[in-house]
Amino acid sequence: MPETPAAERGEASGEITADTVQHLAGLARIALTEDEIESLTSELDSILASIAKVSEVAREDVPATSHPIPLDDVTRPDEIADVLTREQALANAPEQTDGMFRVSSILGEEQ
Repeated sequence: MPETPAAERGEASGEITADTVQHLAGLARIALTEDEIESLTSELDSILASIAKVSEVAREDVPATSHPIPLDDVTRPDEIADVLTREQALANAPEQTDGMFRVSSILGEEQ
């Protein structure tokens, strides 16, 4: 029976190995050179170590935040203002059909 990975058991996985990076690259269908594997091994290990430090600090009695500064509604109110009429908007259009801008087909199909 295959062993359950440490991450799935909720344990720290230790360090990332070159074999782990090769396995992940295989799953993602990415070809890596030996230099890339070596570089990614140390980078991923560093990232996991940083995540482990944050996990040590995370506490249930501290509410999670999505932003460090509370933000209220930062958008302006949607108010009607003076706008162009349809005729004014279409006045300089190179082509128009049925009161709408006519543009070239981009997907190769006419509608």
